[in-house]
This record gives sequence, structure tokens and C-alpha cells, in this order.
Amino acid sequence: MVTVLVLLAFVVYGTWAAFRNGHYFADPYLSPFYSPCLSSSCVDGYTPEFLGQWWPLSPALLILPFPLGFRLTCYYYRKAYYRSFWLSPPACAVPDVHRKYTGERRIPLIFQNVHRYFFYLAVPFAALLTYDAVRAFDFPKGIGVGIGTGFLVVNAVLIWLYTLSCHSCRHLCGGKLRRLSEHPLRARMWRFVSKLNTRHMTLAWASLIWIGVTDLYIWLVAAGHLTDHAWVF
Repeated sequence: MVTVLVLLAFVVYGTWAAFRNGHYFADPYLSPFYSPCLSSSCVDGYTPEFLGQWWPLSPALLILPFPLGFRLTCYYYRKAYYRSFWLSPPACAVPDVHRKYTGERRIPLIFQNVHRYFFYLAVPFAALLTYDAVRAFDFPKGIGVGIGTGFLVVNAVLIWLYTLSCHSCRHLCGGKLRRLSEHPLRARMWRFVSKLNTRHMTLAWASLIWIGVTDLYIWLVAAGHLTDHAWVF
């Protein structure tokens, strides 16, 4: 029930945030739901440096499908929502409520196998969020640090940790090797990612909740409901 409520709450909030299409930039903070801003309706003086403005609708509608696809096909999230939403199975050693089990070999669950490709798409988004975190130190009146800066830095760190702890990343580092000892660099990478992988569940929840909290804070500041405290040098 907790899993159902938290995931549904995030879906409801994420949907509202995506269609809000406003108050997502409070200089120098850009909401992670709207990064990079590719829309022709980008507001508040934000100018995208990468691809220019060309999308006529909310930027979040163009951006969110990629990280969302990465999370929906994630091995941990599959276990979470298979058990909580579909009761398939409700828990270990508990019978499946469905009469017939076909696994992920048929439509629609066969599409879960695209997870490794969503991983390749998720890495650039983690890099973009890192760029936004660095940019959050660049205030109109000089270099500084604010509360929003902290939100964006923590968000970038959690997204990187969640992305790198992914099972697909672990396989990319050490998969298809007969002897890890013959590939010392990949072996070190595999061991590092394996340690992160043991915390994949914790990082999945922490990054999911924090990205929503970060968007909420930037919205409150941009809409004038909160005042961001910053120290500019």
C-alpha cells in the first residue's frame, strides 16, 4: 500500500508539473522536469544553450518520457509495481493471484527488455542535470550559493548514483567477460558499480522523491510563494 500511494502521488504530481508549463525557472535554477528547455515557450529569460527553442508545448512533455521510461523498466521498480499493483506475486513464497504466468515474453511486458537502451538515454540527462547544478552557482550578480543550489546539487548526485547503480550499468562494466582478472579496469568499475547496486532500491526512492521536491521548491520560488536565500560573492 505504501508503494502504491507513493508511486501514485509521484505520477499525479509529475503529471501536474508537466502540464503546468510555467514557473519552472527562477534564475539561476531550472526545474529538473524541464531540463533542457527546448520549448519555444521558455519563460523568465531562460535561453537554452544546446538545441534552441523549437517545441511548441510544455518542455516537460518532451523530456520526461526518457527518464520515465528508464525508471518504469528498471529492475527494482518492476519488482515494486509488479508486487504492489498487480500482485504478481505479492511477496516471496506467496502464490500469484493470476491463474497463468507468462513472464515478460509477451506484449506488453516484453517491452521491459528495452531497459538497457533507456539506460543509454538516461546518462545524457544525468549530465544535463549536472550542468544545471553547476549553473545554479551562477547568479545574475555573480557567483554564489543558494538554497536552490543545494537542491540541484543533491538532485544531480542522487540521479548519478541511481543511474550508475543500475543493473544494466553493472552488466556494461563487467558483462560478457570470462575472466575479470584479465580486464583490471573493467573489474574495478564492475566492483564499484556492484557496491552501488546493493543500494539500488534506496537510491531509486531517494532520487525519485528528491527530484519532485526540487521541482516543487523551484516552482514555489518562481511563483513568488517562497524567497530563496542566496549568498553571492
